[in-house]
Amino acid sequence: MSTAHLESAMHDDPSPRLNPFRTAPNLLTLLRICLAPFLVDAILEGRFALSFGLFVAAGLTDALDGLLARMLKQRTMLGQYLDPVADKLLLSTIFLVLMHEKLIPTMVTVLVFGRDVGILLVAAILYAAVGRREFKPSIFGKANTVAQVCAVAAVLLQKLVEAPWVAALRTVALDATIVLTVVSGFHYAWAVSRRGNSQAPNGSVAK
Repeated sequence: MSTAHLESAMHDDPSPRLNPFRTAPNLLTLLRICLAPFLVDAILEGRFALSFGLFVAAGLTDALDGLLARMLKQRTMLGQYLDPVADKLLLSTIFLVLMHEKLIPTMVTVLVFGRDVGILLVAAILYAAVGRREFKPSIFGKANTVAQVCAVAAVLLQKLVEAPWVAALRTVALDATIVLTVVSGFHYAWAVSRRGNSQAPNGSVAK
């Protein structure tokens, strides 16, 4: 192919550059962040039907943003950072509020909040030290997120439905959150130390 044809093909490329703030998945993630203060206010005012509905809506946006990112091929670097930050911000804030309202044990919130803050600090340190940007969640981390979501949903639902199965679900979910928070925290620390040991003194990967 001649140079003229190549230049013509480059100028005729119809694929536009995506604005990360205008993609559907990222808009849903931003919506989830915006729901947080309304959810907190509903819990503090004792409007548990509203708070449960808002929490379900937030969960739906979390499920849809990943699905749309794959279907519409709109994965962006902003979305990869924004989605987990939105999850941690929402869940950690809700756990703090539920602890304040004495709806969950203090120990659960301390473990959840402490783990999330620790992970964010380690990620920031690693990025500053070695420029590492990829922090893929482990299976334990994903399971822990599911347990946290179930725990919050069960706690809010118990304020609406007085049924034995709801109380049992709340107990199981909170116990699972405690166990998985500890396990995923230790696993993350082990993974970080293992990656750190694989770095040679000059910063290159040891073979």
